Amino acid sequence: MLIDLSRVGVSGPLSAFATGFADHMTRQGYNPHQTRLHLLLLNHLSNWLASEGLVVGELRAKEVERFQLSRDEAGYSFLRSIRAMQPILGYLRGLGIAPPASSPPVSGVLEAALARYRGYLILERGIRNASASRYIELMRPFLQTKVLADGHTLDLRSLTAVDVVSFVVTNCPRLSPGTAGLTVSALRSLLGFLYVDGVIDRSLVSAVPTVPGRRLTGLPKGLAADQVQRLLASCDTSTRSGCRDFAVLTMLVRLGLRAGEVAKLQLEHIDWRGGEIVIAHSKGNRAERLPLPADVGEAIAAYLHHSRPASTQGRMVFARITAPHHALTTGAVTQIVRHAGERCGFEPIHAHRLRHTAATLMLRGGASLPEIGQLLRHRNAITTSIYAKVDRDALRSIARPWPGVVA
Repeated sequence: MLIDLSRVGVSGPLSAFATGFADHMTRQGYNPHQTRLHLLLLNHLSNWLASEGLVVGELRAKEVERFQLSRDEAGYSFLRSIRAMQPILGYLRGLGIAPPASSPPVSGVLEAALARYRGYLILERGIRNASASRYIELMRPFLQTKVLADGHTLDLRSLTAVDVVSFVVTNCPRLSPGTAGLTVSALRSLLGFLYVDGVIDRSLVSAVPTVPGRRLTGLPKGLAADQVQRLLASCDTSTRSGCRDFAVLTMLVRLGLRAGEVAKLQLEHIDWRGGEIVIAHSKGNRAERLPLPADVGEAIAAYLHHSRPASTQGRMVFARITAPHHALTTGAVTQIVRHAGERCGFEPIHAHRLRHTAATLMLRGGASLPEIGQLLRHRNAITTSIYAKVDRDALRSIARPWPGVVA
């Protein structure tokens, strides 16, 4: 739909970009009213640049903050946040006329070491950026202990097994079991990197103590079959968001996918003729193929035909319903599950609960543990063995009678 630019009247140094920006907003899926508001913001920005004697090439974070502060002081009531500037900044940066978003400079020996470690995690180990950031934050205190008093020297050559054990013994007791386990995993990873990188002369990985714990002691909490039906029925498939959410929930509960795997699903990952779906594994750079059940295929096809925005950016299957139509994030997939659970009156549930549900429903249907492990793509059979605890029929056959009760 064409936007009547005469009703906005962009003037000043950015007036030449008004038409292109309006087209860009339309392609992003913004409606005419939203586009007009952003054009008004573009006009305000253009006039502010002229009044300040600035050019668009000087529009950095500090200048953006000053501009929005001036609008706030002038009493404007719309699009006053820094986030509201992102469509304009993204467009101008894409044209190469606005400076790129600045990232914090890497300063100091500690940050430089952590930046090298991050590169190793992402490029060499195939770890996702979010997981790498978690490792970085857990290891920052450990490396901080080796920064000398001058603040400019990181003394890792003197690192010993005693330092490693001392860090674990001092820090892990006050952490939750999960965080403590992740801390020692990150520490082993960091020490391996320091040895490979030549920073330390010998590997200290074996010096990392094991955190005591009872692995796989809990019971997997899956939903009952009738709860699954209620969850799916809570989606109003006559609406675009309901149709999308129904497809997402169907994939989670039928294929046992992780939220990140659903978010990463691309159009070319679905082999309609072969009846298969390619899953980009969220843990490492791996891809695996799974059968595409008929009901899952029908739910995805209905979403693609009727609800996926035509202006969706990129090749991801699932996208935001409201503009800009970017791909769903892992967090957004989890929120779909949470909101569906709230509509049904369930206790708070998240995407991984549906992964457990897929496994337990298969178990009740007669599937074996190896078959469940194959669907969930477990790399170790011990991980799947937790579901043996909910197979009551099999457990009943090996249970010994209670003392004093006739068998």
